[in-house]
Amino acid sequence: MSGQLNIAFLGCGFITRVHSRYLKRLRDVAIPSYASRTLAKAESYRVRYGGVKSYGDYRVALEDPAVDAVVIAVPPRFHLDLTLQALSAGKHVLVEKPAYLSLTDYEQVREARDRAGRVVLVGENDHYKPLAVCLRRLLKKGLIGEMVFAYFTTLAQKFKTADDWRNDEVIAGGDAFFEEGIHWLHLANSLGPTITSAQGYRPIPARHGTDTRMKSMLVAFRYDNGAVGSLAYSREVPSLLRGVRLSKLFGRDGIITFESNGSFVLVRGRNGQKLLFPGVRDMRGYQAMYRDFVHAIHEKQTPAMTLELAMADQCLMEQIYSTADR
Repeated sequence: MSGQLNIAFLGCGFITRVHSRYLKRLRDVAIPSYASRTLAKAESYRVRYGGVKSYGDYRVALEDPAVDAVVIAVPPRFHLDLTLQALSAGKHVLVEKPAYLSLTDYEQVREARDRAGRVVLVGENDHYKPLAVCLRRLLKKGLIGEMVFAYFTTLAQKFKTADDWRNDEVIAGGDAFFEEGIHWLHLANSLGPTITSAQGYRPIPARHGTDTRMKSMLVAFRYDNGAVGSLAYSREVPSLLRGVRLSKLFGRDGIITFESNGSFVLVRGRNGQKLLFPGVRDMRGYQAMYRDFVHAIHEKQTPAMTLELAMADQCLMEQIYSTADR
């Protein structure tokens, strides 16, 4: 397989719009097609984003031999079934995160992936964002010495409307932390040291208003290098400019302070103080993620964001919920 990949989106909602905007900048490696439960919606996306084909049924897209790979961009409740169908049809898969609802689901997909000999990339764009790459590099260089504490914070007051599918925890797979906090958990777990155990703490939920989900979670965890850390996540607490917040990595020889979204990184360590700007061109990592997906398919290699890395995150997620519920 060489040249451009024909990537069909299964689902035409908000996240497909996000992916499509970034994919428009990568026409040298991939071109999109769109599938929805209604052909008119798929066709409107095809026209808007310069796609090659539209489909009024997911199965029709999966059966099209011209489709090389699919992006599963529907609510998490439906990810497993569509992934297994896609692998059975010989398609490579990029599946939005949270990818699956349980570790058992991940194991099913791993077996199906290995049988089909296809690439499965979990769409964790945060793994590829310049901030994550920068933090991994700084820690590897040992600029703050042995890490002692890690503190991640992501606070914003962003309520969903009453008709948003994320309000249905059966379709979403869980509450706000499961549906979105997984990205921040992965960031904490992908910096070099890995998390070995995690404990969840939930405040008393507020069930009024249009967004009825539980929207806050505090996680405490321990790393394999002996450091300990915490992640404060909320989508009901106001923050500066609706989302600006600071996180920190504390070492015995210095501190890394960074804006949680990645706008800047301040290093105070062995070599003095330095202000870094990881990059805004691909600040959310989507372009790097797609380039890795296409490269893995062409070269028959394992992508950087492997299914196994996502399984490690899921193990932690199950620890967090088992302890938070207790």
